[in-house]
Amino acid sequence: MHCCTKKSDCLLRSVWLVCLWLCASSVCAEGIFISKAEARLTEEGYQLSADYDIQLSQTVETALKRGVTLYFVSELTINRSRWYWFDTDVVRDEQVAKLSFNALTQQYRITHGSLFQSFHELKDALHVLGHQTAPPVPLSLLDREGGGFFSRMMKKGSDCCSALAQMRLDVTQLPKPLQVNALTNEDWNLESKPYRWEVLPPSTEDQP
Repeated sequence: MHCCTKKSDCLLRSVWLVCLWLCASSVCAEGIFISKAEARLTEEGYQLSADYDIQLSQTVETALKRGVTLYFVSELTINRSRWYWFDTDVVRDEQVAKLSFNALTQQYRITHGSLFQSFHELKDALHVLGHQTAPPVPLSLLDREGGGFFSRMMKKGSDCCSALAQMRLDVTQLPKPLQVNALTNEDWNLESKPYRWEVLPPSTEDQP
């Protein structure tokens, strides 16, 4: 075992070990964390998307492997700022995805409506589940809802619209015997913090 010969060396090594521990903790932390969000301008309008890092607790993963279906709700919203009142939603897209495990085939399945995908590894299923995209929002919708507000703010170069992304595990969709326990057990509290960012009006050159 190596010994520190100087106090400065010992301090540096301690700081380095703490940094490594914090990095490892952030990677292994349970919960839902947003890693990327954007409002990209396309020919059809603004395309909202978000990427989440989903880390299940041991309790939730065990329940999943025992046949409990997990319901994840994701939200992507564009709202318009109003100086005289609360912000108002221009468009709000909420999607529900189901994550389940088939003990017979030993596969995980993600279901969106009538569509589904199967995976051999949980990490692969969570990676796909973590990518959420909303239908494009036409620029005309932003102007119509705001009476041309978006265009006026574009000319002034002012902030006018913002977007929000969030994802959570919906414990109200769990089997009844589990719901009471899930509501009081932090292991089931999987919810990302709301993430907001500015949606910039496109310049003439940026418009498709």
